[in-house]
Amino acid sequence: MNGITCIGVVGTGVIGASWAACFLARGFDVSATDPMPGAEDTLRAAVRAHWPILAQMGLAEGASPERLRFSADLKEALTGVHFVQESGPEREDLKLALFREMDALLPPSVILASSSSGLLMSRVQEACAHPERVVLGHPFNPPHMIPLVEVIGGALTSVETVERTLAFYAAIGKRPIHVRKEVPGHIANRLQAALWREAFHLVQEGVATVADVDTAIACGPGLRWALMGPFLNLHLSGGEGGIRHMLDHLGGPIESWWADLGTPAITEALKAQLAEGVAAALAGRDGSQLAPARDALLAGLIEAKAGTDKLP
Repeated sequence: MNGITCIGVVGTGVIGASWAACFLARGFDVSATDPMPGAEDTLRAAVRAHWPILAQMGLAEGASPERLRFSADLKEALTGVHFVQESGPEREDLKLALFREMDALLPPSVILASSSSGLLMSRVQEACAHPERVVLGHPFNPPHMIPLVEVIGGALTSVETVERTLAFYAAIGKRPIHVRKEVPGHIANRLQAALWREAFHLVQEGVATVADVDTAIACGPGLRWALMGPFLNLHLSGGEGGIRHMLDHLGGPIESWWADLGTPAITEALKAQLAEGVAAALAGRDGSQLAPARDALLAGLIEAKAGTDKLP
């Protein structure tokens, strides 16, 4: 894979550990680092927990959790790596210091990809002597399962780096998209945030309970969105005339709904209301089983989608 056999995973929290499991499952050696006490034990436990579902989804030849090494020392951990996936804290000052150090330790050919969900690479790469190799590779949680990766270059990122990063993620089974312009939150998180805003508003205004909102999405449009995105769904809604016919007839009503959408503030009162709503929705159920149940169904959906060439 263009000479990439060892991946450096910098930061091994929830996202970093999930990335580590993903790379191991694709047959890479992984060298991980995190300065937090107990980080190695936590990482190895996470990889063990993720491994059964990864095995169900299919492992690359030679894939093994035993190909994971760990060092709390950044220099030692980055020795011999060919690609870096950074998943440290979402603080610009920490990112700048970390990228400055990684940039000094590694040859210019090694891509430094960040999992940052909100920071802009144009700022982060200012700390580097080789800013052209700094790129954003933002996954969707959990990275060991969800195919989406958003790839975004900063102002000084080279076209070659963006192309190499897109090709790398695609080669390991991801569905990378190239975000053409830096915006806070990138693409998927902005779309989520738009939905969350109205979901919060509907609960705050007493239009629906937390459970009602979740049911409305999970048992309604969410089922279609799992198969194809909003534009192709709109296209199908237009029948033979497609999306143009749909917008000609429903464009006005859609604009009127936009005008009526709420703009809630996440106050302490709203936080409490939402937390109480989630507790009520989970009453009588074991919340610890939600993630495993989700992952099992998710694996089946991903497998089903991979088995057809008729959907995107």
